[in-house]
Amino acid sequence: MKRPKPVAGFRKLVTRHRPVIDEVVREPTAGGVIYRRADGSQSIIEFLMIRDSKGRWTIPKGHIEEGETARHTAEREVREETGLQEMKVLDWLGKINFRYRRGNSLVLMTTEIFLIEAKGDTNKLKAEKWMTNIGWLPANDALDKIEYDDIGKLILLGLKKIRKLEYGS
Repeated sequence: MKRPKPVAGFRKLVTRHRPVIDEVVREPTAGGVIYRRADGSQSIIEFLMIRDSKGRWTIPKGHIEEGETARHTAEREVREETGLQEMKVLDWLGKINFRYRRGNSLVLMTTEIFLIEAKGDTNKLKAEKWMTNIGWLPANDALDKIEYDDIGKLILLGLKKIRKLEYGS
């Protein structure tokens, strides 16, 4: 019986290996779920969202620098990534963990997320060059567009805390 020919490209696929992981890198980061009241409305809550270079909607966040607290990092990153200068950090919402490969390294990223109320001129935004979009989205739209389930859950928790602050329930 004659053996069938291998599928074109199959051998190449099977023999390709990923580099062995040499090291594990821990990267602590922090960010914020930023909200405001829609212009002229007390009932409509909007969240500030950014769209990264890969087109994914997310929240402002970044690496914790040496000597910095997670809370301070969240404030700094919001200022740097959005141009928003006036804010009030209200509460810690939680922590998310994820991992990814960078060459021969396994990166373990932990992100501390804070609930932040935008103050002052909230329409004066300035996106960083790597972003493809930035804007205020009504809560439901923000939840629909967020690319990361863990961050979506923290946005929901933030919404619950905002309502609790307002209505005391």
